[in-house]
Amino acid sequence: MPDDQTTLPREEYPRPQFRRERWLNLNGRWEFEIDRGDSGLERGLLDTPLSGEILVPFAPESDLSGIGDRDFLHAVWYRRTIRVPDDWAGNRVLLHFGAVDHDATVWVGSVQVGRHRGGFSSFTLDITDAAPPGAEVPLVVRARDEPHAPQARGKQSREHSPRAALYWRTTGIWQTVWLEPVPPVALRRPRVTPNVAAGAFDVEVPLTANLPGGAVRVTVSDDAGEVVSAEVRADLDLAPRLSLPLPAGRQRLWSPSDPFLYDLRVELRSADGVVDELASYAGLRSVAITGKQVRLNGEVVFQRLVLDQGYYPDGLMTAPSDADLVRDIELSLAAGFNGARLHQKVFEERFLYHADRLGYLVWGEFGDWGCNTGQGETTNQQPDASYVQEWLEVLERDYSHPSIIGWCPLNETWQAYGDRITALDDVTRAMYLATKAFDTSRPALDTSGYAHRVAESDIFDSHDYEQDPVLFAANYARLSKGDPYVNRADSTGESWSIAYRGQPFFVSEFGGIWWNPAEASRPQSMRESWGYGDRVRDLDEFYTRFEGLVGALLDHPDMFGYCYTQLTDVFQEQNGLYGFDRSAKFDLDRIRAAQTRPAAIERS
Repeated sequence: MPDDQTTLPREEYPRPQFRRERWLNLNGRWEFEIDRGDSGLERGLLDTPLSGEILVPFAPESDLSGIGDRDFLHAVWYRRTIRVPDDWAGNRVLLHFGAVDHDATVWVGSVQVGRHRGGFSSFTLDITDAAPPGAEVPLVVRARDEPHAPQARGKQSREHSPRAALYWRTTGIWQTVWLEPVPPVALRRPRVTPNVAAGAFDVEVPLTANLPGGAVRVTVSDDAGEVVSAEVRADLDLAPRLSLPLPAGRQRLWSPSDPFLYDLRVELRSADGVVDELASYAGLRSVAITGKQVRLNGEVVFQRLVLDQGYYPDGLMTAPSDADLVRDIELSLAAGFNGARLHQKVFEERFLYHADRLGYLVWGEFGDWGCNTGQGETTNQQPDASYVQEWLEVLERDYSHPSIIGWCPLNETWQAYGDRITALDDVTRAMYLATKAFDTSRPALDTSGYAHRVAESDIFDSHDYEQDPVLFAANYARLSKGDPYVNRADSTGESWSIAYRGQPFFVSEFGGIWWNPAEASRPQSMRESWGYGDRVRDLDEFYTRFEGLVGALLDHPDMFGYCYTQLTDVFQEQNGLYGFDRSAKFDLDRIRAAQTRPAAIERS
């Protein structure tokens, strides 16, 4: 198959914050075969042509893939020929996968070059020895996706069809696949930490190995040119560290109102010149906690967030184009939000790039749903070690994005707080500790809603879909006295969580107001949509309810933000501010006006 990069789907560079000049996009048409019995290895699929064709990077359940098979796909196979360019000789050749759901095994030339578990995180395999420059070799990928076993699957339904807040599944490759040459000693992904108090960037540059006599140089530039450069030896530390103080007159903070980004160039140098180099960028901003306030660059910025699930009618979890990622952020901003919870999915890195450049605040999250066995109120959740492994891969990929202002690895972990320490307790704490060990610069929330298990969590929250604005406001009347609304078990009324200890608090899911104008005139028995609580009868009732719910949180002196459910309809869940096709459903001027007045905590 041709390596023509001018006609490929999703042809843009997939990793904007870690860019090298030479790369080869492998998106496009691949051979493909569904292996419903997961017997393909025994049947010889590794070494034979496959029966069909698919358009990568779209999942086979999606229409854009050309397959559109939405039944359970226990295993799928991909095959194409790759040819490493002749001028890559002398380099290591890396094969990158943006994401493959869920368990991937990869062969090059019938040699197994690696495996990966987890459907949301990116991974890289060194295929140098299996793919010499100039030779045409087969690349084969098998993806296994068990539909019923506990695994991190996000909003993918374990039943055949979507229902309530669960949607169609995604199996196999769903983000860009690409090749890249790197020298034998190369730069790994830098970790850039803005240090606003010192007016500097702190940069850690991991290396694949040390380079005797070598050096790492980092240069920071702005619109006027070079601002500062620093260099350290590359033969003493596996991850050389540099601090780059910016002159006072060249310091410009990143914020929603001014999302300024500095350019960074990172070089690995020997006595003979540049060995490896990459281009990046960074934003100078800080996140801090003062009492119940969360501050950005020392200022209180109320977080007017929207729940964004990142689904598309024809691409499912894969955006049809890069422009679709931009449009979703612009739609959110137009409605008066200044950020989003990126919900039950790890968004592709280009979304974060656009959030960085547009000044859009986001919480980095994980698609953890899928480990609830439904067996026993105190032992139903069974997350395993793969949760921690995959979350660490996410943290490594996304650490340096200034738009991310908080981390939350888990969501709505329904489980009673019993007398015994459970797998959920262990994994929740492990994921929280992993987050804080990896990143001390941002706040972390142990889980969004329901089963808080980590006492030292920086943030506390609840999910509240009460639809009556008066009752909704009453739920938070005692927050200032240390007694917030918490999520409780339906059967017993007992809290799922440990006690609140006065952290900054926000309602991280609310609203979900159910409105589908196309169904408003249909008899109840013929309506197919789903939403939270009683649906509104008309648009006037929607606006009254929306303004009342939003106002209750804006006017609370100890509420640092909120997250409204949700940005768009998603299949049968029709409670978005936009249709699934991104069409307008409401008067955006009125929606925006309800949200953009100053919040009480901003005035305090």
